[in-house]
Amino acid sequence: MSLPHALLTALVERPGSGSELAGRFDRSIGYFWHATHQQIYRELARLEEAGWVQSLPAESGRGRKRTYRVLPAGRKELKRWVAAQEDPRPMRDELMLRLRAEAAVGPAGLARDIERRLQLHQAKLALFRAIESRDFPGRLTTREQQLQHLVLKAGIETERLWIDLSKEALKILALPASG
Repeated sequence: MSLPHALLTALVERPGSGSELAGRFDRSIGYFWHATHQQIYRELARLEEAGWVQSLPAESGRGRKRTYRVLPAGRKELKRWVAAQEDPRPMRDELMLRLRAEAAVGPAGLARDIERRLQLHQAKLALFRAIESRDFPGRLTTREQQLQHLVLKAGIETERLWIDLSKEALKILALPASG
């Protein structure tokens, strides 16, 4: 996924200012594709230069924000990107390498970091469950709701996987080292 396409998606869902987009990013898409507020503003300027979005003039007065909306060319690009084929990316997680290194060199204190990570994954899972309860309380009737919920469910399952793996790693790391 790329930041331009994440921003186009957010703007198709609802036009908004750069600061509104940054806030929405922090509360939704940002859980799956991180971007700083500076990156968002820079990318909005690039999207506007490419003719994919348009910023509407700020209303008069100090502190007024420019609102961005997707242009037909931006919608066309987003559809092209959605339809493109992409192979799954190989996992690249430093923790997996650190576990292998711990197996090779012996106890090195990795358990402390895994305990910390476990707490972070438990907190993220609780957050995702709260979002699910708030945003998807009943029967999902539209295709859009079902797709949005599917993305959230992927986040929930990912956090559950990391919680299970962390607990298992802690059990293994508590075993005496051989050799």
